[in-house]
This record gives sequence, structure tokens and C-alpha cells, in this order.
Amino acid sequence: MSGEAAAADRPLGQRILDGIERFGNRVPHPAMIFLWLCALVIVLSAILAAFDVSVTYDAAEPLPVPVHETYEGGTDYPSTEVPPASNYEHPYEVRQETTRIESLLTGDGIRFIFTSSTSNFNNFGVVAVILVAMVGVGLAEEAGLVAALVRKLVRVTPPGSLTFVIVLLGVLSSVASDAGYLVLIPLGAVAFMSVGRHPLAGIAAAFAGVGAAFGVNVLITPVDGIVTEITNEAIALVDPTESINLTANLYFSIASTLFLAVVITVVTEKLVEPRLGAFTQAVEAEQPDEADEAGVSPERESRGLRFALYGLLVVAVAVALLSFLPGSPLRNPQTGSLFDDSPFMDALIFIIMLLFLVAGLCYGRGAGTLKGTSAAMEAITKTFSGLGGLIFLLLIISQFIAYFNYSNMATIVAVKLADVLEGIDVGPLWLLLGLILVTIILDLIIPGVIPKWAILAPVFVPLFLRLGVAPQTVLAAYRVGDSPANVITPLMVYLPFIVLLTQKYKKTSGVGTVVSLMMPYTIVVAVAWVLFFVAWYLIGIPLGPGAPVGT
Repeated sequence: MSGEAAAADRPLGQRILDGIERFGNRVPHPAMIFLWLCALVIVLSAILAAFDVSVTYDAAEPLPVPVHETYEGGTDYPSTEVPPASNYEHPYEVRQETTRIESLLTGDGIRFIFTSSTSNFNNFGVVAVILVAMVGVGLAEEAGLVAALVRKLVRVTPPGSLTFVIVLLGVLSSVASDAGYLVLIPLGAVAFMSVGRHPLAGIAAAFAGVGAAFGVNVLITPVDGIVTEITNEAIALVDPTESINLTANLYFSIASTLFLAVVITVVTEKLVEPRLGAFTQAVEAEQPDEADEAGVSPERESRGLRFALYGLLVVAVAVALLSFLPGSPLRNPQTGSLFDDSPFMDALIFIIMLLFLVAGLCYGRGAGTLKGTSAAMEAITKTFSGLGGLIFLLLIISQFIAYFNYSNMATIVAVKLADVLEGIDVGPLWLLLGLILVTIILDLIIPGVIPKWAILAPVFVPLFLRLGVAPQTVLAAYRVGDSPANVITPLMVYLPFIVLLTQKYKKTSGVGTVVSLMMPYTIVVAVAWVLFFVAWYLIGIPLGPGAPVGT
């Protein structure tokens, strides 16, 4: 059967995704795309500014605190847009803001373009996160620890549960912010490949768990503290005596975590993996697990894992002593809290790097895969040498995001969409569904969970309060809309990293490959989660302890 005939026999949905992949991979290199987008933003900002486009709205903002000076329009945070823990307890207040389009072709705009490029890149937090984390993760991978851990995971996990375990770990990883992107997604690829499954399906499953369900967890995360505070400031516009607490969405969040883990597992095994077919392109991918099996005996691997465990325990005990004892250095010096505005939360990426670094060194020593410090340095250098193209792409992306933020176009689009939805005369449930849809649309241009809610909360929380809908219900609806499009938006700052991973197993991969791979997750997760929310709302199940659906 010819290739064309075989393609014609594929289901319509798969042919559409194949078309998306072909189109996406035929477009120029992502760096060129973002350079063109920079030019488009510059020209469009001048046109809109000439027409004096502006909006006036209520927005939740943190009260002023001493900070380092940065250029307006830069970005300090990775894709999740979670401010550092030092911002958590600073109160928010709702203020009326008037935002106008700022032209990048005025004197100030041109000065910004020429003077901010370095600070834009310096303040692009994802760069530092990747570089710090990859010191430990890269060494652990080169030493063979990651492959050994994957083989161990595969041996102890029932074959039918591997996808679910990877996805669930991805959803839970949001408690450590960006760690899931850097650690779990590569692990998902190796885990799938080690049992003869397509590594791109492993990447997709882990990426969907980390990104498409980012807004929920079985634990209270740093994001919960910030969105709760913004919600309370929006409530104060109507009733200053009312507020919600951190657990207002806890039941819904726990149930959503388990529900989405099942949904993403089904999408992986029923839609994504069948489209990929069997993985037969071994020559296109580095296969560290097979190399380790060929060069390291089971006895040496077991010895290496034992040494790695010892090293892991030493680091864990040291971190525990610095964190859990009263007055420990990693606790908040003023309140003694371990999680609220604490050095411990600020140091999570460094701690993860340290755990992998020490465990990798110990594994290399025990298994004999690292011969001395020179071998360790070569392993780290090899990891960094493979990140050159990614770093350059992130340099371009950082400029685009800075220009986009400087122009205020994202804020104006968000406010205009909110105004349209507010003016629609329909029932509360339909308005909640409209909020979810607006949030999904906005996520394509404002991936961060915090900036969108800071704009939407002062509009919709008072509106729904007047309609008899509780603030915790509005926040739950926002969570549903915030995450599904994370895995397909071109402004997801980890997208280049995911593309780089896919190219490891399929050299012809590009942005189109990743988008077509993740599109089923966005569509199915969004639809399934909306239906889940509607059922929860209609049944009237409390969203958290003492947090009913109604007022």
C-alpha cells in the first residue's frame, strides 16, 4: 500500500493532526518566527497608539514593596508566572487603572528596545531555572542514574499503570513550580522507551500532566496563596467583611487532580500513542538506557543505586536540619514558617539540583561510570553544550515577551474580553462557562496564572457575588480555564525545551510536532474538565472545607 493510501486510511482526526504537524514544521525556525513577532508587535503598537486605544478597569495589585529596579515590560518569572516566595504575604489591593497602548516607535519605546535587551534576558527567569537545574539533572543523566531509576520505576510499576503514574507525578509536580518540566518530562520519554513504547508519547503524557493540569493539586501550592489573596481583594469591593481561605478549592482541586490524571492517561493511550505508532527510529535517538545496560553490570548498577540513595539521604538530612528545626536558616526569619515567604521555597530549584548532583556523583562512583572529577565536569559540560540553541531561542523570546508587555496589548485584550462577557445577560452557569472560555483564550497570550486572575478577579468576583455565586466557585471556574492551553501556546517558555527533547527521538521534530502532539490534550482536557465542573456545580458539592458552591 502506498504512503498516500495509508494516510487516507487514517481517521480524520489523525489526518488533521498530521496536517497541523506538517504545516507547523514547514514554517521557519522558531527563532525567526519570534523575530517576526517582535517586528509585528513594534508596528502594531505604533498603529494602536496612534488611535489612542486604552481601557479603564479595576485590577488587583500588590502593595508597594522595595524591589530591584527593572525595565517596564520585562519578565522575572518562568511560564507559571509565580512571583518569588518573598511576595506571598504582601497584601494585594484593588485599584482602578487606565492602560493605554504604548508605542515602541516613540522616543521612549525606541530607548526601551535599545537599552533593555540585556535586562530582558537577565530577568527571564526560565533561563536561570534551566541552567541551575541542568547542572544536577544533566550530570545524573550522563552518569546513568536517570536510566537506572527509570528501569527501577518500570520494574516496580505494573505495565498498565505506567502512563497514569507518569501523569499523576506531573500533576503533583506543580507544588515545586518548574521542576516537573525539567525533570519529569525527560524521564517520561526514557520510561516509555524502556518498555518499548514511543518516547514522544512519554513526553506528551508528562508534559500534559505538568502543564495542562497545572492549576490543581492534592496539596496547597504557592499559587493557591496568591490567587486566594487576589480573590479576597476582589471580594472586598462588595463586602469587606467576607473572605475565603487557602482551602476554599481543596476538595475540587483534589478531585480534579485524580480526574485529570485519568483523562490524560486515556488520551495518551487511546489517541496520542496510536497516532505515533511503533518507535522504530532508534538511530535518531540517544539511548542511554541501552548503553548503560551494555556497559554496566546489574551488580554495578545496584551498587550505584545504593550509593545514590546514601548520597540522597545525606542531602535530605542536611536540608531537613536547615529547614525543620526552630530558627533554622531556611525558615522565614520573622514568622518561622517553612512555606510562607521562606528561603526554603526560594531554594527549591537549588535543592533539586543538589539532590540530583550528589545522587549522580554517588551513582557514578558506585557504578564506575564517572572516573574522577574530570569525568563529572565533562558530563556537565556535555549537558550545557547541548543547550546552546535553546539559550539563543530564549534570548529572542525574552525580547518578544518584553515588547509585548511594554505595549500593554495583552492587558487591553483581556479587559475587552472581560467587558464583553460581563455585558452578556445570561444565567450564572452560562456566565461561568463564558469565564472559562475567556480564560482559555487569554491563556494563549498570557500563560501566567497570576496576571490573568489579577485582571479578571476584580471584574467577575463582584459580578458573580451579585448573582449569588460564591467567590470560591468563580475561582474554581478560573482554574478550569487556566491550564489546558498551556501545552500549545507559543508563549509557553518551556516549549523550546520540549521541542529540543522531541528532536532527541525524532530529528525532524519542530514546533508543529509538539503542537499536534499536545492538541488532543488541550481539547479533551478542556471539554472533560468543563463537564466535570458543571456536574460539580449542579450537584452542589462543597469546593472545600466550609466552602459551598453557592453564597
